[in-house]
Amino acid sequence: MAVLFDNIVREVGRLPDHRIFGRVTNVVGLLIEVGGVEGHLSVGDHCEVHARSARRLVCEVVGFRGGQALLMPFGPLEGVGAGCRAEIGVTEPAIYPGPEWLGRVVDGFGRPVDGKGPLQTGPRPYPIRNRPPSAHSRQRVGAKIDLGVRAINTFLTCCRGQRMGIFSGSGVGKSTLLSMMARHTEAQVSVIGLIGERGREAREFIEDDLGPEGMARSVVIVATSDEPPLMRRQAAYVTMAVSEYFRDQNQDVLCLMDSVTRFAMAQREISLSAGEPPASKGYTPSVFSELPSLLERAGPGQAGQGSISGLFTVLVEGDDHNEPISDAVRGILDGHIVLDRSIAERGRYPPVNVLRSVSRTMPACNSEAENAVVARARQLLATYEDMAELIRLGAYRQGSDAGVDEAIRYYPAIEAFLAQTKRDRTDLAAGYAGLAEILGLPAPAGGAPTGR
Repeated sequence: MAVLFDNIVREVGRLPDHRIFGRVTNVVGLLIEVGGVEGHLSVGDHCEVHARSARRLVCEVVGFRGGQALLMPFGPLEGVGAGCRAEIGVTEPAIYPGPEWLGRVVDGFGRPVDGKGPLQTGPRPYPIRNRPPSAHSRQRVGAKIDLGVRAINTFLTCCRGQRMGIFSGSGVGKSTLLSMMARHTEAQVSVIGLIGERGREAREFIEDDLGPEGMARSVVIVATSDEPPLMRRQAAYVTMAVSEYFRDQNQDVLCLMDSVTRFAMAQREISLSAGEPPASKGYTPSVFSELPSLLERAGPGQAGQGSISGLFTVLVEGDDHNEPISDAVRGILDGHIVLDRSIAERGRYPPVNVLRSVSRTMPACNSEAENAVVARARQLLATYEDMAELIRLGAYRQGSDAGVDEAIRYYPAIEAFLAQTKRDRTDLAAGYAGLAEILGLPAPAGGAPTGR
């Protein structure tokens, strides 16, 4: 009851001193045209349409045409018709996160959907569409962050405040890899955005993958694939806003988003409905302007703040890693992890292709000994892959090339090292030590403690 009372008091204090109404003049597809609100609305504002049966439908302004405001709803359009009232709401949509949000599951409006009762609202608003800190006021990336996955900790070491993309086709294991990092990370807080994904997987991810221990330090934002495009897009913005709140509390946040591609598809639906012409493969120009606006919000904070380490999955359509969204996201982020279908098909999970993946904070964040171990393993893998077809066909004769013979000898052990079950965890030091033992090299003493 105390939570409800506090929330009511705060909401009363936020009520406007007057209300402005318009009228619905037309409904076409997903768009609602509203007149009589000239000068009171701008793109991104929220308002409520009073539908039949006392139903209120929250909408967002996505454009203007012929003096009419173009609205798109956050829910189904049933009961909306010409003449319905449209009430202008809060001009800048915001959420009010607090420490009580840890361990909770919310929707794209920040409303609890886990059945655990009302959620305490914080005193300070966080705009849903916030701007990232300026480039010159941001700190540099911090020390290495332990993600608990051997293939990433050793071959693709990440730093606090770094942003990485996980690229793969459908069904290759993006969500599984994400769940492993969410469960095993040493980050203080995890903020997980499930954007446009399968509804049945939400509880499985929370209960089986995160578990009670992981959920206790996590906030999960869910918008399933059946929800309107505005809700899917807003869930991605809310994921970043919640991450910014905990960053401002001087905490190191691990922000996991699955997936950026679904966010881009939602933005494409919105902009096409508003009349924006398509550009590349049906994606509109606004999609490619929204992607950096979203992804740049992750990263190091300003002095006295924590950091947001971002891991964003990208669904590669048709296994084409050069399709428009993959190409755009790869150019924005600080590295990419490629999951290879052929590796998954031969049963090695997670199917990380370390030769096609890169972390842009390496090798600067590692010691010379660590870099030497990784470089040696990469060299052996590259030599083997160059000759893989001949080796599998039996066309390579042992003794023809000493380098290839050496790669063949080490390859099974390195492949076994890269394989890892969902419940298994390997920290940074153990990962480098294990790889060095396989290669017969001295175990590294440790890397630079302050990152780049």
